[in-house]
Amino acid sequence: MTPDRRTLDRLEKAIGYAFKDRDLLAKALTHSSFAYEKSPESPEDNELLEFLGDSVVGLVTAEFYHRAFPGRSEGELSKLKASATSTLALAQLARALKLDKAIRLGRGEEKSGGRKKSSILAGAFEALAGSVYLDGGFDAAKAFLCVLLESCRKPIRSESQTINNSKSALQEICQKAGLPAPAYRLLSEKGPPHDRTFAIEVRLGEKVLAKSKGSSKKAAEQAAAEKVLKAFFGRKIKRISPEAFVIEAEDLILP
Repeated sequence: MTPDRRTLDRLEKAIGYAFKDRDLLAKALTHSSFAYEKSPESPEDNELLEFLGDSVVGLVTAEFYHRAFPGRSEGELSKLKASATSTLALAQLARALKLDKAIRLGRGEEKSGGRKKSSILAGAFEALAGSVYLDGGFDAAKAFLCVLLESCRKPIRSESQTINNSKSALQEICQKAGLPAPAYRLLSEKGPPHDRTFAIEVRLGEKVLAKSKGSSKKAAEQAAAEKVLKAFFGRKIKRISPEAFVIEAEDLILP
């Protein structure tokens, strides 16, 4: 069963690329749960396209930021690339393209909230990138991805702005101030397996600095660290992705 023509038309318009072989696009939208349900003997899902797309997204992102910020250190560019290609960031891009509405899921995965799962959406986005690469080559994949990456570049305006993620920044600030490293503790874990919520607190010694929640331990830890940084720096922090921000270098000192 192929996705309806209207869905494929909308996706091609959204990514700015018309497929020569639309079967590749249809496969990119096919989760393994759907493929095994429809054809258990010879399932055709998006996992191989996701494998290929992971490398395509990584290479395009690395080249994009290398060209966009030639004066940046390897460490900063690595943090920026990691944040831009994280599961949360790719899932966000997938939602922007409405892949959550287009992906084909098996009945069980559909009932368990698969359309909301960041891992499934990020995988579909990587599969889409892989399908564009196979159909049109590297330049076509690069053109499609760079349009999306541009939105992350806009808040970065000067060499004095440092690129970081909240956990790393908080740890670096504490080290410079001669303080112990922040410690993160899981407070609770609630909800069904497909929709877990984790509550985390971040401490400095015996003092609780902040508490936060997230759909994973990592997300909750980043959110807790971000709360601490926002208490110190407020609007000076400008988010550029779900896991990264920029701030003026001279501001990175505890008040």
